[in-house]
Amino acid sequence: MSKTVVISGHPNLAESYTNTLIIDTLETEMKDVTVRRLDTLYPDYKIDVEAEQAALIEADVIVLQFPFYWYSVPALLKKWIDDVMTFNFAYGPEGNKLKGKDFFLSFTVGGPKESYDPLNYNHFTIEQFIYPLQQTAYLANMNYHAPVYTHRMVYIPNVYNKLEEVQERAKDHASRLLGEIRKVTQSDEQIIRKFSNEWFEQMDSLSEQTDIFTESLSPDAVFKVPEGDFIGHAGFKDWYALLRSTFKPNCSHDIEQLEVKPLGSQYQVSLHVRVKADTYTDSTMEGQQVDFFVNETWLVSVDENTGVKIHEYEVLPLA
Repeated sequence: MSKTVVISGHPNLAESYTNTLIIDTLETEMKDVTVRRLDTLYPDYKIDVEAEQAALIEADVIVLQFPFYWYSVPALLKKWIDDVMTFNFAYGPEGNKLKGKDFFLSFTVGGPKESYDPLNYNHFTIEQFIYPLQQTAYLANMNYHAPVYTHRMVYIPNVYNKLEEVQERAKDHASRLLGEIRKVTQSDEQIIRKFSNEWFEQMDSLSEQTDIFTESLSPDAVFKVPEGDFIGHAGFKDWYALLRSTFKPNCSHDIEQLEVKPLGSQYQVSLHVRVKADTYTDSTMEGQQVDFFVNETWLVSVDENTGVKIHEYEVLPLA
């Protein structure tokens, strides 16, 4: 089951009519969710970076939940981003800790929808204001999803909005957010995407253990690879042994493009992958450092327990 972490960036969550309701709904409706209330954890703004990074690593889905303050996030959440999204954690040569995680922005907006328009007093759209957060997700190699936000989410007694209307909008917001998270975590396409990332993470390590691969292969899986054709679990083990005799551990497979297409009861997965590795001197690569691209095509199925099985696996190196 996918784990979700919600980073609550409201500076005083207990006084919020909307963010509190949204978070309470997520905790009630979701089975595997952790909410980190930054205002409670860090009233002094001294972020425990190690704890926050550990929470992100543990999660499959990351949600930033916050009120839209001055066209951005509250100061506490900005401090969290500055402190936690560090070099060689979220970005940089070794900054792959968040790679492949699903990322959502969920926020409440006080002003009306019509005000966020080039011809109105806010001049820009909501989507334009949040470009820096979108780019943050891209830099960290996360899967950025369309933001979930709602207008007119401020209640000022006898001045602006009615409390019951604001709370109804908050309930609707929570429902939409739940729906988007469930699309990501429960759809076959997203299950396959997650599986693909995990498959290549294991390939990177080139461990002696093959069970982590063969448990995801059908008994008669066909591998068409540059080294030849291999059939079934025994064939995969033969091919994997060739890989281990050529490439050193801790290589890198970066999925640059991935497309999933239904094909009857199965799915065709098309991948464009960049491979970087050191090789052994006694291999056909003669100790070279390699950096090349391959196209891969898989035929897979997803069972009722969300397990992925590979039936066909083809690798085509690119010149």
